[in-house]
Amino acid sequence: MAAGVLACTACEHAQPSLLPVGPAAYAEMNRLAGGAAGEAANDEIVRINDRLAIRVLGEPELTSDFYRVDGNGLVQVPLGGEIEAAGRTTSQIKAELVKRLSARYIRDPQVAVIVVERARISFAVEGEVREPGIFDATAGATLLSALAQAKSPTNVARLDQVLIFRVVEGQRMGARFNLSDIRSGRADDPRIIAGDTIVVGHSDAKAAWREFIQAAPAFSLFYYLKSF
Repeated sequence: MAAGVLACTACEHAQPSLLPVGPAAYAEMNRLAGGAAGEAANDEIVRINDRLAIRVLGEPELTSDFYRVDGNGLVQVPLGGEIEAAGRTTSQIKAELVKRLSARYIRDPQVAVIVVERARISFAVEGEVREPGIFDATAGATLLSALAQAKSPTNVARLDQVLIFRVVEGQRMGARFNLSDIRSGRADDPRIIAGDTIVVGHSDAKAAWREFIQAAPAFSLFYYLKSF
């Protein structure tokens, strides 16, 4: 049984991941964070389901605090039509609205666009954690804080196979991290952003060893009785 456990350990190390690891993993996550990094620094970036206040001076029928960005990332404004909002700054939305209104309806419109209610944003944690689920993403969230929300990895988690997946422009990309290195300070703690999925791998070697340890008392008793 012990030999089998060692064999499992060898098998795990013989299966390379296709995802980037080490410095390449951090470079990939930083690259994919692109717009999201700007989002953390500038709270004027608009997201789906955000509520906006749009005010047009002297135009009460256009002024409201209840413009909602729909599931397609659009906001409907009277006389302005459908305006692409998600992923743009309030300044960009304002400029687009001024352009549309001034083209046909209002001379030199004075417009203000403000985010008055943020949509809830989240990330997911799956695999070998004690309480997998979907959690609210907060500014400054990292891999360690995300796993803490999932009550930490289980005893059979493979700590060098912690994957972070991120969807960018419709494509799912990811990278692999070593949790032991992060915990010890040998590697940085990568930032987690809204929409990320974290998957903690399963260690066959750890699982086999735990089964062996749990079964060991039974084997000892068997050999003890057999000797009589």
